[in-house]
Amino acid sequence: MKPAFSVAVRALCEFTARGGDLDLRFTPAPSALEGMEGHAVVQKRREKAGGYEAELALSGRFQELQVRGRADGFDGVQQQLEEIKTYRGRLDGVRPHHRALHWAQARVYGHLLCQERGLERIKLALVYFQIGSAEETVLVEECSATELQAFFESLCARYLDWARSEAAHRQARDVAMAQLKFPMPAFRAGQRELSVAVYRTAHAGAGGRCLMAQAPTGIGKTLATIFPMLKSLAAVMTKGVSEADAAGLDKLFFLTAKGTGHGLALHALGQLQQALPRALSSATAPPVVPLRVLDMQARDKTCEHPDKACHGESCPLARGFFDRLPAARQQALQLPLWDAPALRTLALQHGICPYYLSQELARWADVVVADYHYYYDSAAMLYALALQQDWRVGVLVDEAHNLLERARSMYTASLSQFDLAQARQAATGAVKKALDALQRQWQALNKAQDQAHYQSYESIPGALLGAVQRAVGAIADQLAEQETGGHVAAVGQHALADDALLGFYWELLHFQALADQFGPHALFDIQRPQPLGRAGRPGGLSSTLCIRNVVPAPHLAARHAAAQASVLFSGTLNPPGFYRDLLGLPVDTAWLDVPAPFAARQLQVHIARHISTRWRDREASLAPMADLIAQQYARHPGNYLCFVSSFEYLQQVAATVERRHPQLPLWQQQRGMDEAGRAEFLARFVEGGQGLGLAVLGGAFSEGVDLPGSRLIGAFVATLGLPQLNPVNEAMQRAMDQAMGVGLGYDYTYLYPGLRKVVQAAGRVIRSEHDSGVLVLMDDRFARAEVRALLPAWWHIEGPCRDFRKA
Repeated sequence: MKPAFSVAVRALCEFTARGGDLDLRFTPAPSALEGMEGHAVVQKRREKAGGYEAELALSGRFQELQVRGRADGFDGVQQQLEEIKTYRGRLDGVRPHHRALHWAQARVYGHLLCQERGLERIKLALVYFQIGSAEETVLVEECSATELQAFFESLCARYLDWARSEAAHRQARDVAMAQLKFPMPAFRAGQRELSVAVYRTAHAGAGGRCLMAQAPTGIGKTLATIFPMLKSLAAVMTKGVSEADAAGLDKLFFLTAKGTGHGLALHALGQLQQALPRALSSATAPPVVPLRVLDMQARDKTCEHPDKACHGESCPLARGFFDRLPAARQQALQLPLWDAPALRTLALQHGICPYYLSQELARWADVVVADYHYYYDSAAMLYALALQQDWRVGVLVDEAHNLLERARSMYTASLSQFDLAQARQAATGAVKKALDALQRQWQALNKAQDQAHYQSYESIPGALLGAVQRAVGAIADQLAEQETGGHVAAVGQHALADDALLGFYWELLHFQALADQFGPHALFDIQRPQPLGRAGRPGGLSSTLCIRNVVPAPHLAARHAAAQASVLFSGTLNPPGFYRDLLGLPVDTAWLDVPAPFAARQLQVHIARHISTRWRDREASLAPMADLIAQQYARHPGNYLCFVSSFEYLQQVAATVERRHPQLPLWQQQRGMDEAGRAEFLARFVEGGQGLGLAVLGGAFSEGVDLPGSRLIGAFVATLGLPQLNPVNEAMQRAMDQAMGVGLGYDYTYLYPGLRKVVQAAGRVIRSEHDSGVLVLMDDRFARAEVRALLPAWWHIEGPCRDFRKA
């Protein structure tokens, strides 16, 4: 009979055999390549002596559970099965919970081999291979087949209980999702079209498919995308569709760039959970929760002890984490929502860390709401789990226009010469020599660049990369040899440390990783300070080296391919080719442009052709802008927003309005506004209010802000939003020409990103089918055909400004 469940040896042991403290103190680990090479070295040593079998495929069964895996090696002469592990530095740097996991794997493999070959006893060996010295430490225990069988069956029994529970949950979830009804009385205009397209994308076939959907604000994009994806969790058998293609999704990842999208997703999921069939959502003992929703919060928002390091000797919530995790995980199954407050309460009841509890629960959630970086970053947890567990995932990318800049930042790495100087002060011995060598290479680049403050290059100098590589190796070896101090709690690249050397080490690692993938999609550039002092001499000797991502496509393409369905949606994804090219979407990506449910009469759009906001015309633009704003306000007093290109320009506009029209109520966005300041700014926009808010285009108030009705009756946009003309953007334009085709560089670098911000800001005015308002585009360039073609089709651009309420 075919087994009902199957699990890999490593996954079985990770679930059942981990114990002790959570310990995330920094230990330099071998790379994946170094690990494979270390395994090969040990295996070749054994093979020379004869009678050694490497990479044994083993499997066994307990009741309806099939366990499979590949043991590193078996010495037939000594009757010894080996589990090989590579490490750096000191062997006592291998944490106890890792050591327990290693022994568990060896014992499971030992049982499988005894069962396969009829052995009564066997030696088990953990072979720890030191990457730097190539020395082996071999820890051996001898076990009887009976002992190993008992150990194996105890792990399998615990895992099988959970697997059966998970299978029952999956069955109940799929039944619930198949019966799920849309939670609103009816679809809004455009919602049904969007939902159907998302559902078809999720069932497009074994290879998966991508969809880009542009849909206007106000139609309920979040609900319209989540609903069909939840329906797609259940298998759908239809005529002519294979069993593999009809299989339901395992997980849904809803990815956001900002907190507003995060909250909207949780609200929509709450509505859908309430719409689940009564029989499934009614109170039972224990209660049935057919849909597990995990709210993945950032570590700095959920850490209970930010002053402590993440290990048992420092943080009480790390002490005994893995011992208490199973009970907390079991109790979590009874919660209707795994949001931050609920997980905090649960975690503290069990004395464990809320943040790392949420990381563990990601494996068992049906829906995960998280930031972009959890799936798209180079060290993305959700992406790694999807590959490791072979999940069929659906990915929803909210406000997908933001993914471009976020992905660029994920795959950009910079090194500061000031940070190098700080690290050199903290270094000694071989590390100091390696960093001094890096400094010499760096200074040679500064000298070659002479007086230029910015220069981009087609390649990264080989001598510099060699110096970076040697510095990485020297620091890794030194850190591995040291006893890790309690002041360091490393979590990937986000290490908490006041150690300048360790901080610079993480920067070097990131730089080195991106250097290995360097190509036409990126720039290597050097920036030096602006000249200070006499004769235009450079102000200081420091510079910044940067591998600057221009086209994220090569990094993101694998993420799209790993998903069964990827849906990127936004109110502004025009032109679609721009986002498809830069975000690495396949050429057959479907495109949906949902018509706006708004009528042209709702928004009067005017172009002030007599105003130019070009840099050379800024001073001359101030008076006519202030007068135009005052004229519109006089026609119809109410709340308006005016968007300009920079804080400096904002202050000039504000001063001009206050001088020429002091009767006009005015409030301004400030640099570095905190959350309270932003809330105070928006609180001025009350129903029936009157006044003008000045804000920077592309900032906190130009998207994700909802001011319906008379809270906002109009907007002025005094810029095309074009990125600043500077050496960095000019270099990006040249790189874009090279990567995308000559002639596209300007549009891809300046025009499309700029007008996207304009449309987003204008979208603050009309939020529903009942709103009406005015939009004044204050720059003559808005009248150009190539610019107007990129504006929303439903806008009807009229003549001179007039009272839209009397139209």
